[in-house]
This record gives sequence, C-alpha cells and structure tokens, in this order.
Amino acid sequence: MPKKLVIICLINFLIAALMGLALRFSFLESIGLNYRFLTHAHSHVAMLGWVYLMVFTLFVHYVVPDKSKSFARLFWLTEVAVVGMMISFPIQGYAAVSITFSTLHIFCSYYFVYLIWKHLKTISSVTEKLIKSSLIFMVISTIGVWCLGPAVAISGAASSFYHIAIQFFLHFQFNGWFLIGVIAVFFHVLKVKHSKTFRQFYSLLIVSTILTFALPVQWFASYRGLLWINGVGVTLQIMALYKFLQLVKQNKNLIFFNANKLVSHMYRFALVCFILKVLFQSVSILPQFSTVVYYHQNFVIGFIHLLMLGVISGFLFAFILKSDLVTISKTLSIGVYSFLLGFVFTEFLLLIQGVMFYSGSGMLPYYYKLLFLCSILLPVGIGFILLNMIKHKIYVTKTSKAS
Repeated sequence: MPKKLVIICLINFLIAALMGLALRFSFLESIGLNYRFLTHAHSHVAMLGWVYLMVFTLFVHYVVPDKSKSFARLFWLTEVAVVGMMISFPIQGYAAVSITFSTLHIFCSYYFVYLIWKHLKTISSVTEKLIKSSLIFMVISTIGVWCLGPAVAISGAASSFYHIAIQFFLHFQFNGWFLIGVIAVFFHVLKVKHSKTFRQFYSLLIVSTILTFALPVQWFASYRGLLWINGVGVTLQIMALYKFLQLVKQNKNLIFFNANKLVSHMYRFALVCFILKVLFQSVSILPQFSTVVYYHQNFVIGFIHLLMLGVISGFLFAFILKSDLVTISKTLSIGVYSFLLGFVFTEFLLLIQGVMFYSGSGMLPYYYKLLFLCSILLPVGIGFILLNMIKHKIYVTKTSKAS
C-alpha cells in the first residue's frame, strides 16, 4: 500500500479522535465551539476521512493491478473535500460551504465506483462480488443525502421524512458500504474460495442488511410490521454470522498462526466486536428495547462506536499491521493496546451509564470525567501507530540510501 496515503488516512483519524475528545471534554468545561457543529465534523472526518479513504486505498491496492493516475488524483481531491468539511463544519454546521464540500465528496465517490468497476481485476469471484456489492450500497446510501433538501422543503428539518433520510444514508454506509467493504478485503486476505457456504453467507448478508433498515424507520414511523421485518432481518443476520465464522475457521491459519502477535490480536478483537455487534443488534427484536435504544443516546453512541471503532477500524488496523508499513516495536505495541483499552473502557462506561439511565438509577459518579480520561487513550493510540509508521518510512529511506 502507498505509505503516504495510509498516513493521510491515519492523520484524518487522529483529528477525528481529537474532535471526539473535545466533545467529551465539553461536558466538563466550555470549549467555545458549538457542540452540534463539532459533532458533525467529528463524524464526517471519521467516516469519510478515515474509513472511506482507507477502504479506497485497500481496494486499489488489492484489485487494481494497473495503477492509473486517476486514482491518485481522485484520492487527493477526496481529501480536499474531507479537509473542507473538517474546517467548515465546526464553524457553521450544515451550511453553504460544508454542503459544497459534502457534495464534492459524493461526486468523488461516484467517480471512484466507476474507476473500480472499470479497472477491477482479480481471480477471486468472492472478492469481486463483495467489492461490487459494497460499492452498490455506497451509491444507494447517497439517495438519503439527496432526499434531505426535499425533506426540509416539504416537511421541515424536524419531520420523520428528514430523519429517515439521514438514517437511510447512515445505515447503508455503515452496514453496506463500510462493513461489506472490509469483509471483502478480509476474505481476500483469507483467500476464501467460492463455495456453497460463501453463497449462503452472501445471500444472508445482503438480505439482512436491507431488512434491518426497518428498525431506524420504526423510530420515526411507528408501524408494528416494521418490527417484524427487522426481526426477520436480525434472524438472517445471525445466520450470516454463523456462515461467516465457518468461512473464517476454514482459513484461520492465515491470520491466527502465520501472523505476528499484534496482527493476530487485532483480528481477534475485530471478530469479537463483530460477534457482539450482531448479538446486541439481535436484542432489537424485543419491541420495548427497540424504543429504549433510540431514547437513550448512550446505547446509540456505544453501538456506533462498536461498529466503527471495534469492527471496521479493528479490521483496518489489522490490514495495516500485517503490511510492511510498520515496524513491530514497543511504540507500535503501545499504540495498539492504548487504542484497544480506550475503546473497551469507553464502551464499558457508555453501557453502564445507559443501563443506569434505563433503570432510573441516575448518574454514574464522575461519569463525564472518567469518560474523558478513558477517551484520551484513543488519540494516543492512533498517534503512536502513526509515529511508528512515519519512523518506519524514514528508516527504510536511510537503509536504501546506505545500500
């Protein structure tokens, strides 16, 4: 993988983590910024500057043998859009400048789909099928964005139409584009063969991804049939997880025994988070809990972080660690374990506080202070990984000169 591009992705992730840290600190002291505006910046940079661009880089690395200059130009144009959102969202929220950069990013994503479709070359039908499916979901998700304008004009920003459009975008970005994208790379690394088990997994994954959108719709358009649709989707998702684990077990030696300890631990971490994600989502079958999730933001934030930091970022870090971009050293170990501890501690606090809110037990003592202190570990971890990669780059350069 091009080291420079991965470093840019990690810098974006570090900035997003620092924005998240500022959001946590704002519950202790004033930070002089609009909380909602900064939340928009944090989420956009994390999604589009870290996950999107890393999956972009991985797809090009693994399935585009003839590296066209168009991909490099598109990467940097997309990064311009990310930086534009990074600067404009904290200042003005959703307004002319930030919407312009968001729109630029969408058009860049469409062109990316076109380029991958045109240049994709792989002998693995599994990889090709998953990559194309993830890209289709990415395009589909943007329908939600294009509906926001009409939603505001017709019903207003507080309407169900507006909120469902947002949930449509987020659901198919997270569960379609991002999740299936990292699974595509994971299965490519595992050398998963096309088989009956894969076909079953693929069908269950696609259908469950579509049907589980019924849950966020139900939050804004209460209809009992939506809970049944979500129930079917969740059931299929559990079956997909079982098939997924079967496929991983068939090829486990490639990731658990032939890799260094850090890589092995990161893969295990991502897999455990994936299992937890499916199990927690399964609880939404219960009608009373599906409503509780929406009204208690601790559960929502915790689940989003479980998916984005645990599953998706876990796999992305594993792919980076198994590459030749880093040096296995104390610095890297500190970075990896700091990130993991920060994630586990913050998820634990969010879960405990969510349960306490639900049971009417009030606030956990020193909750916001503890959440802020544990959150420090996340940017610290990313920073150490980034530092290791930069040092590794300098070392390789010196070695090549010496030789």
